[in-house]
Order: sequence, then C-alpha cells, then structure tokens
Amino acid sequence: MSKLFYDYLIELPEIDLAIKEEKLESEEREELQKLVDEMIHHRVLVCILDHLPREHHEEFLERFHAAPHDETLIIFLEEKTPAEISIEEKIREEIQKLKQKLLDNING
Repeated sequence: MSKLFYDYLIELPEIDLAIKEEKLESEEREELQKLVDEMIHHRVLVCILDHLPREHHEEFLERFHAAPHDETLIIFLEEKTPAEISIEEKIREEIQKLKQKLLDNING
C-alpha cells in the first residue's frame, strides 16, 4: 500500500511476524498482508469519521483523496475534532484493538 498520512501511528511488528510464521505460500502471505492493510485503513477512516464533527467530513475526505500522504491531514483532524479528543490517541487505541483481534485470529 502507498504511504498514508497516519502510517507513523501504525506499528504492527507482531502481526508481520505472525504472518511470516504461518506456513503459507508467498502469494497467500501477500494476500493476507493486503487484507490486514485494508482492515487497518478501514478502521482508521471509521475512527476518524466517528470523532470528526460531521460538518468537516467532506473537506477531510476531499483532502485525503487528493493527497493521502499529506502529513498535514493529522493537523487538520486535531484542529477540527473537539479539544478533549486526541485523534492520534483514538487511532492508536483502535489499531491496538484490531491488532489483538488479528493476533487472536492468526494464532487461534
């Protein structure tokens, strides 16, 4: 997947290791990694839209689609979400939950 503005918030070495340890063909491993990337992306966008006031959704999505790598998007999100919410922390929390679920599924 290409570079995204929130990449620095996502660290999943345990998932990468668990996938590598599975006895999978190269193609299957790549497909699994692609699914994990898609799940992460979906969860991050849902998390953002859940915490970003509705009146800013369209602007955020337009900016994201125009330049998904633009690191200033996180600044935009922090400015537009209520002061008591740290969007970075919310994304980290959501990814932590997803990581645990993925590890349970891979190892289970």
